Amino acid sequence: MTTPTPEIGESVLAAGIVTNLHDTRVDPGGGTVLLIHGSGPGVSAWANWRLTIPALATRFRVVAPDVVGFGYTERSVPAYDLPNWTSHVVGVLDALGIEQAHVVGNSFGGTLAMGMAIDHPDRVRRLGLMGAVGIPFEITPGLDAVWGYQPSVESMRALLDIFTYEPNPDADALAELRYRASIQPGFQESFAAMFPPPRQQALDRITHDPAQVAQIAAPTMIFHGREDRVIPLAVSWELLRLIPDAQLHVFGRCGHWTQIEYADDFSRILGDFLAGG
Repeated sequence: MTTPTPEIGESVLAAGIVTNLHDTRVDPGGGTVLLIHGSGPGVSAWANWRLTIPALATRFRVVAPDVVGFGYTERSVPAYDLPNWTSHVVGVLDALGIEQAHVVGNSFGGTLAMGMAIDHPDRVRRLGLMGAVGIPFEITPGLDAVWGYQPSVESMRALLDIFTYEPNPDADALAELRYRASIQPGFQESFAAMFPPPRQQALDRITHDPAQVAQIAAPTMIFHGREDRVIPLAVSWELLRLIPDAQLHVFGRCGHWTQIEYADDFSRILGDFLAGG
């Protein structure tokens, strides 16, 4: 008997892909927010955004899909690359009949959010970027370790220490849960295929030309943890310089998981920003 998991929401056909997503459905007046998760092993929309979804749902309709290749979405694209990933998240909006949304991307999800703002500007109202990839940079040891993950509880526990500034008091239990998620049928196989060595090349393939980033018209709020060991803070400083209508909020004593380490502040600042447009 399969154990129920909150990571499984509802299924829709998006860009021809059977997609697992979470949708609060009700718009209290602020419009729709599309949340795009990161690329850690065993990740899902729910794992990434479980604290953010209820916080934003009081003001917005919130949609959080498992991007193709991750979580409980069908693994059925010819290649895991930026065009296919971006097409999939745009397809989520199409499947739900949503013409325009605020788009918020975490890490890897940030580069997809930026891809939407660059290639489909009419679909993006406001843009939120959190520890985003986006532009070229020299890969960090932290990101190399994340993408080079080999399944074990010990490896997952070590990654949790990379993701956060301070040790999570529930890290052992969380490591066990994320490890179990990472070994679901097909999960590790697709994960290993996405970012193979040499991983600098894998990183370069999911970044955007800075000249294209400078054309982003959507008002943008950028978040970063000062002590982030996965994506350098310098990346967000450069995004702030490039994007014409951008703000940057830096959390001190914070690693890569701003939406978890500073959950209440993150959701409040993000919600206020999105409500402004």
